[in-house]
Amino acid sequence: MIGFSLIETLRYEPEHGFARLPLHLARLTRSARRLGFADASAAGPALARAVSGAQAPLRVRLTLDRDGSIDVTTAPFVPLAEDAVWRVRIASSRLDSSDRLLRMKTTRRSLYEEARREFSTADADEVILLNERGNICEGTITSVFLDDGSGHLKTPPIACGLLAGVLRTELICRRRARVERLEPSDLAGGRLYVGNSLRGLIRAELIA
Repeated sequence: MIGFSLIETLRYEPEHGFARLPLHLARLTRSARRLGFADASAAGPALARAVSGAQAPLRVRLTLDRDGSIDVTTAPFVPLAEDAVWRVRIASSRLDSSDRLLRMKTTRRSLYEEARREFSTADADEVILLNERGNICEGTITSVFLDDGSGHLKTPPIACGLLAGVLRTELICRRRARVERLEPSDLAGGRLYVGNSLRGLIRAELIA
């Protein structure tokens, strides 16, 4: 029996609907197909039912099991302040770039939880993981972006061993971001951001 489910975490706003819904559903469908999960076509209707009548922004979490079972939970969503800056640190834990499951969003979270436990919430808002070669991969809940003044954001390639984040995909498709391998030393050469589809881009400061 497979020991994990697929996840999508979305932001819902009554006046706008789900943020980036097509990209979330496309990633879920693609991952389900690759892993031999049941058809994910019921995800869209399940999400719509979960937010029916909602009057305030929500954080919406959907899980898809191998047999096609879907569960959707909601919670109030409170956005970050526009001038928020997250303190980030680099974990000693390493990701294995050959692990293809890292490219999909699943409930297999032990690698990220281990990295998060390396620092208290008082010491870091987010923790960045490297792979076995020392390349930057991603945060525990975010993708990583670097603005080095070249006119676009740089973000690590999937081949380094990281999730195909929905925000990351959108920025690449809009040509606001470009894939490029990054080392920890590169982060000192520009403005660092982390982000995900739920919260968008967040200014970040690397703490040594």
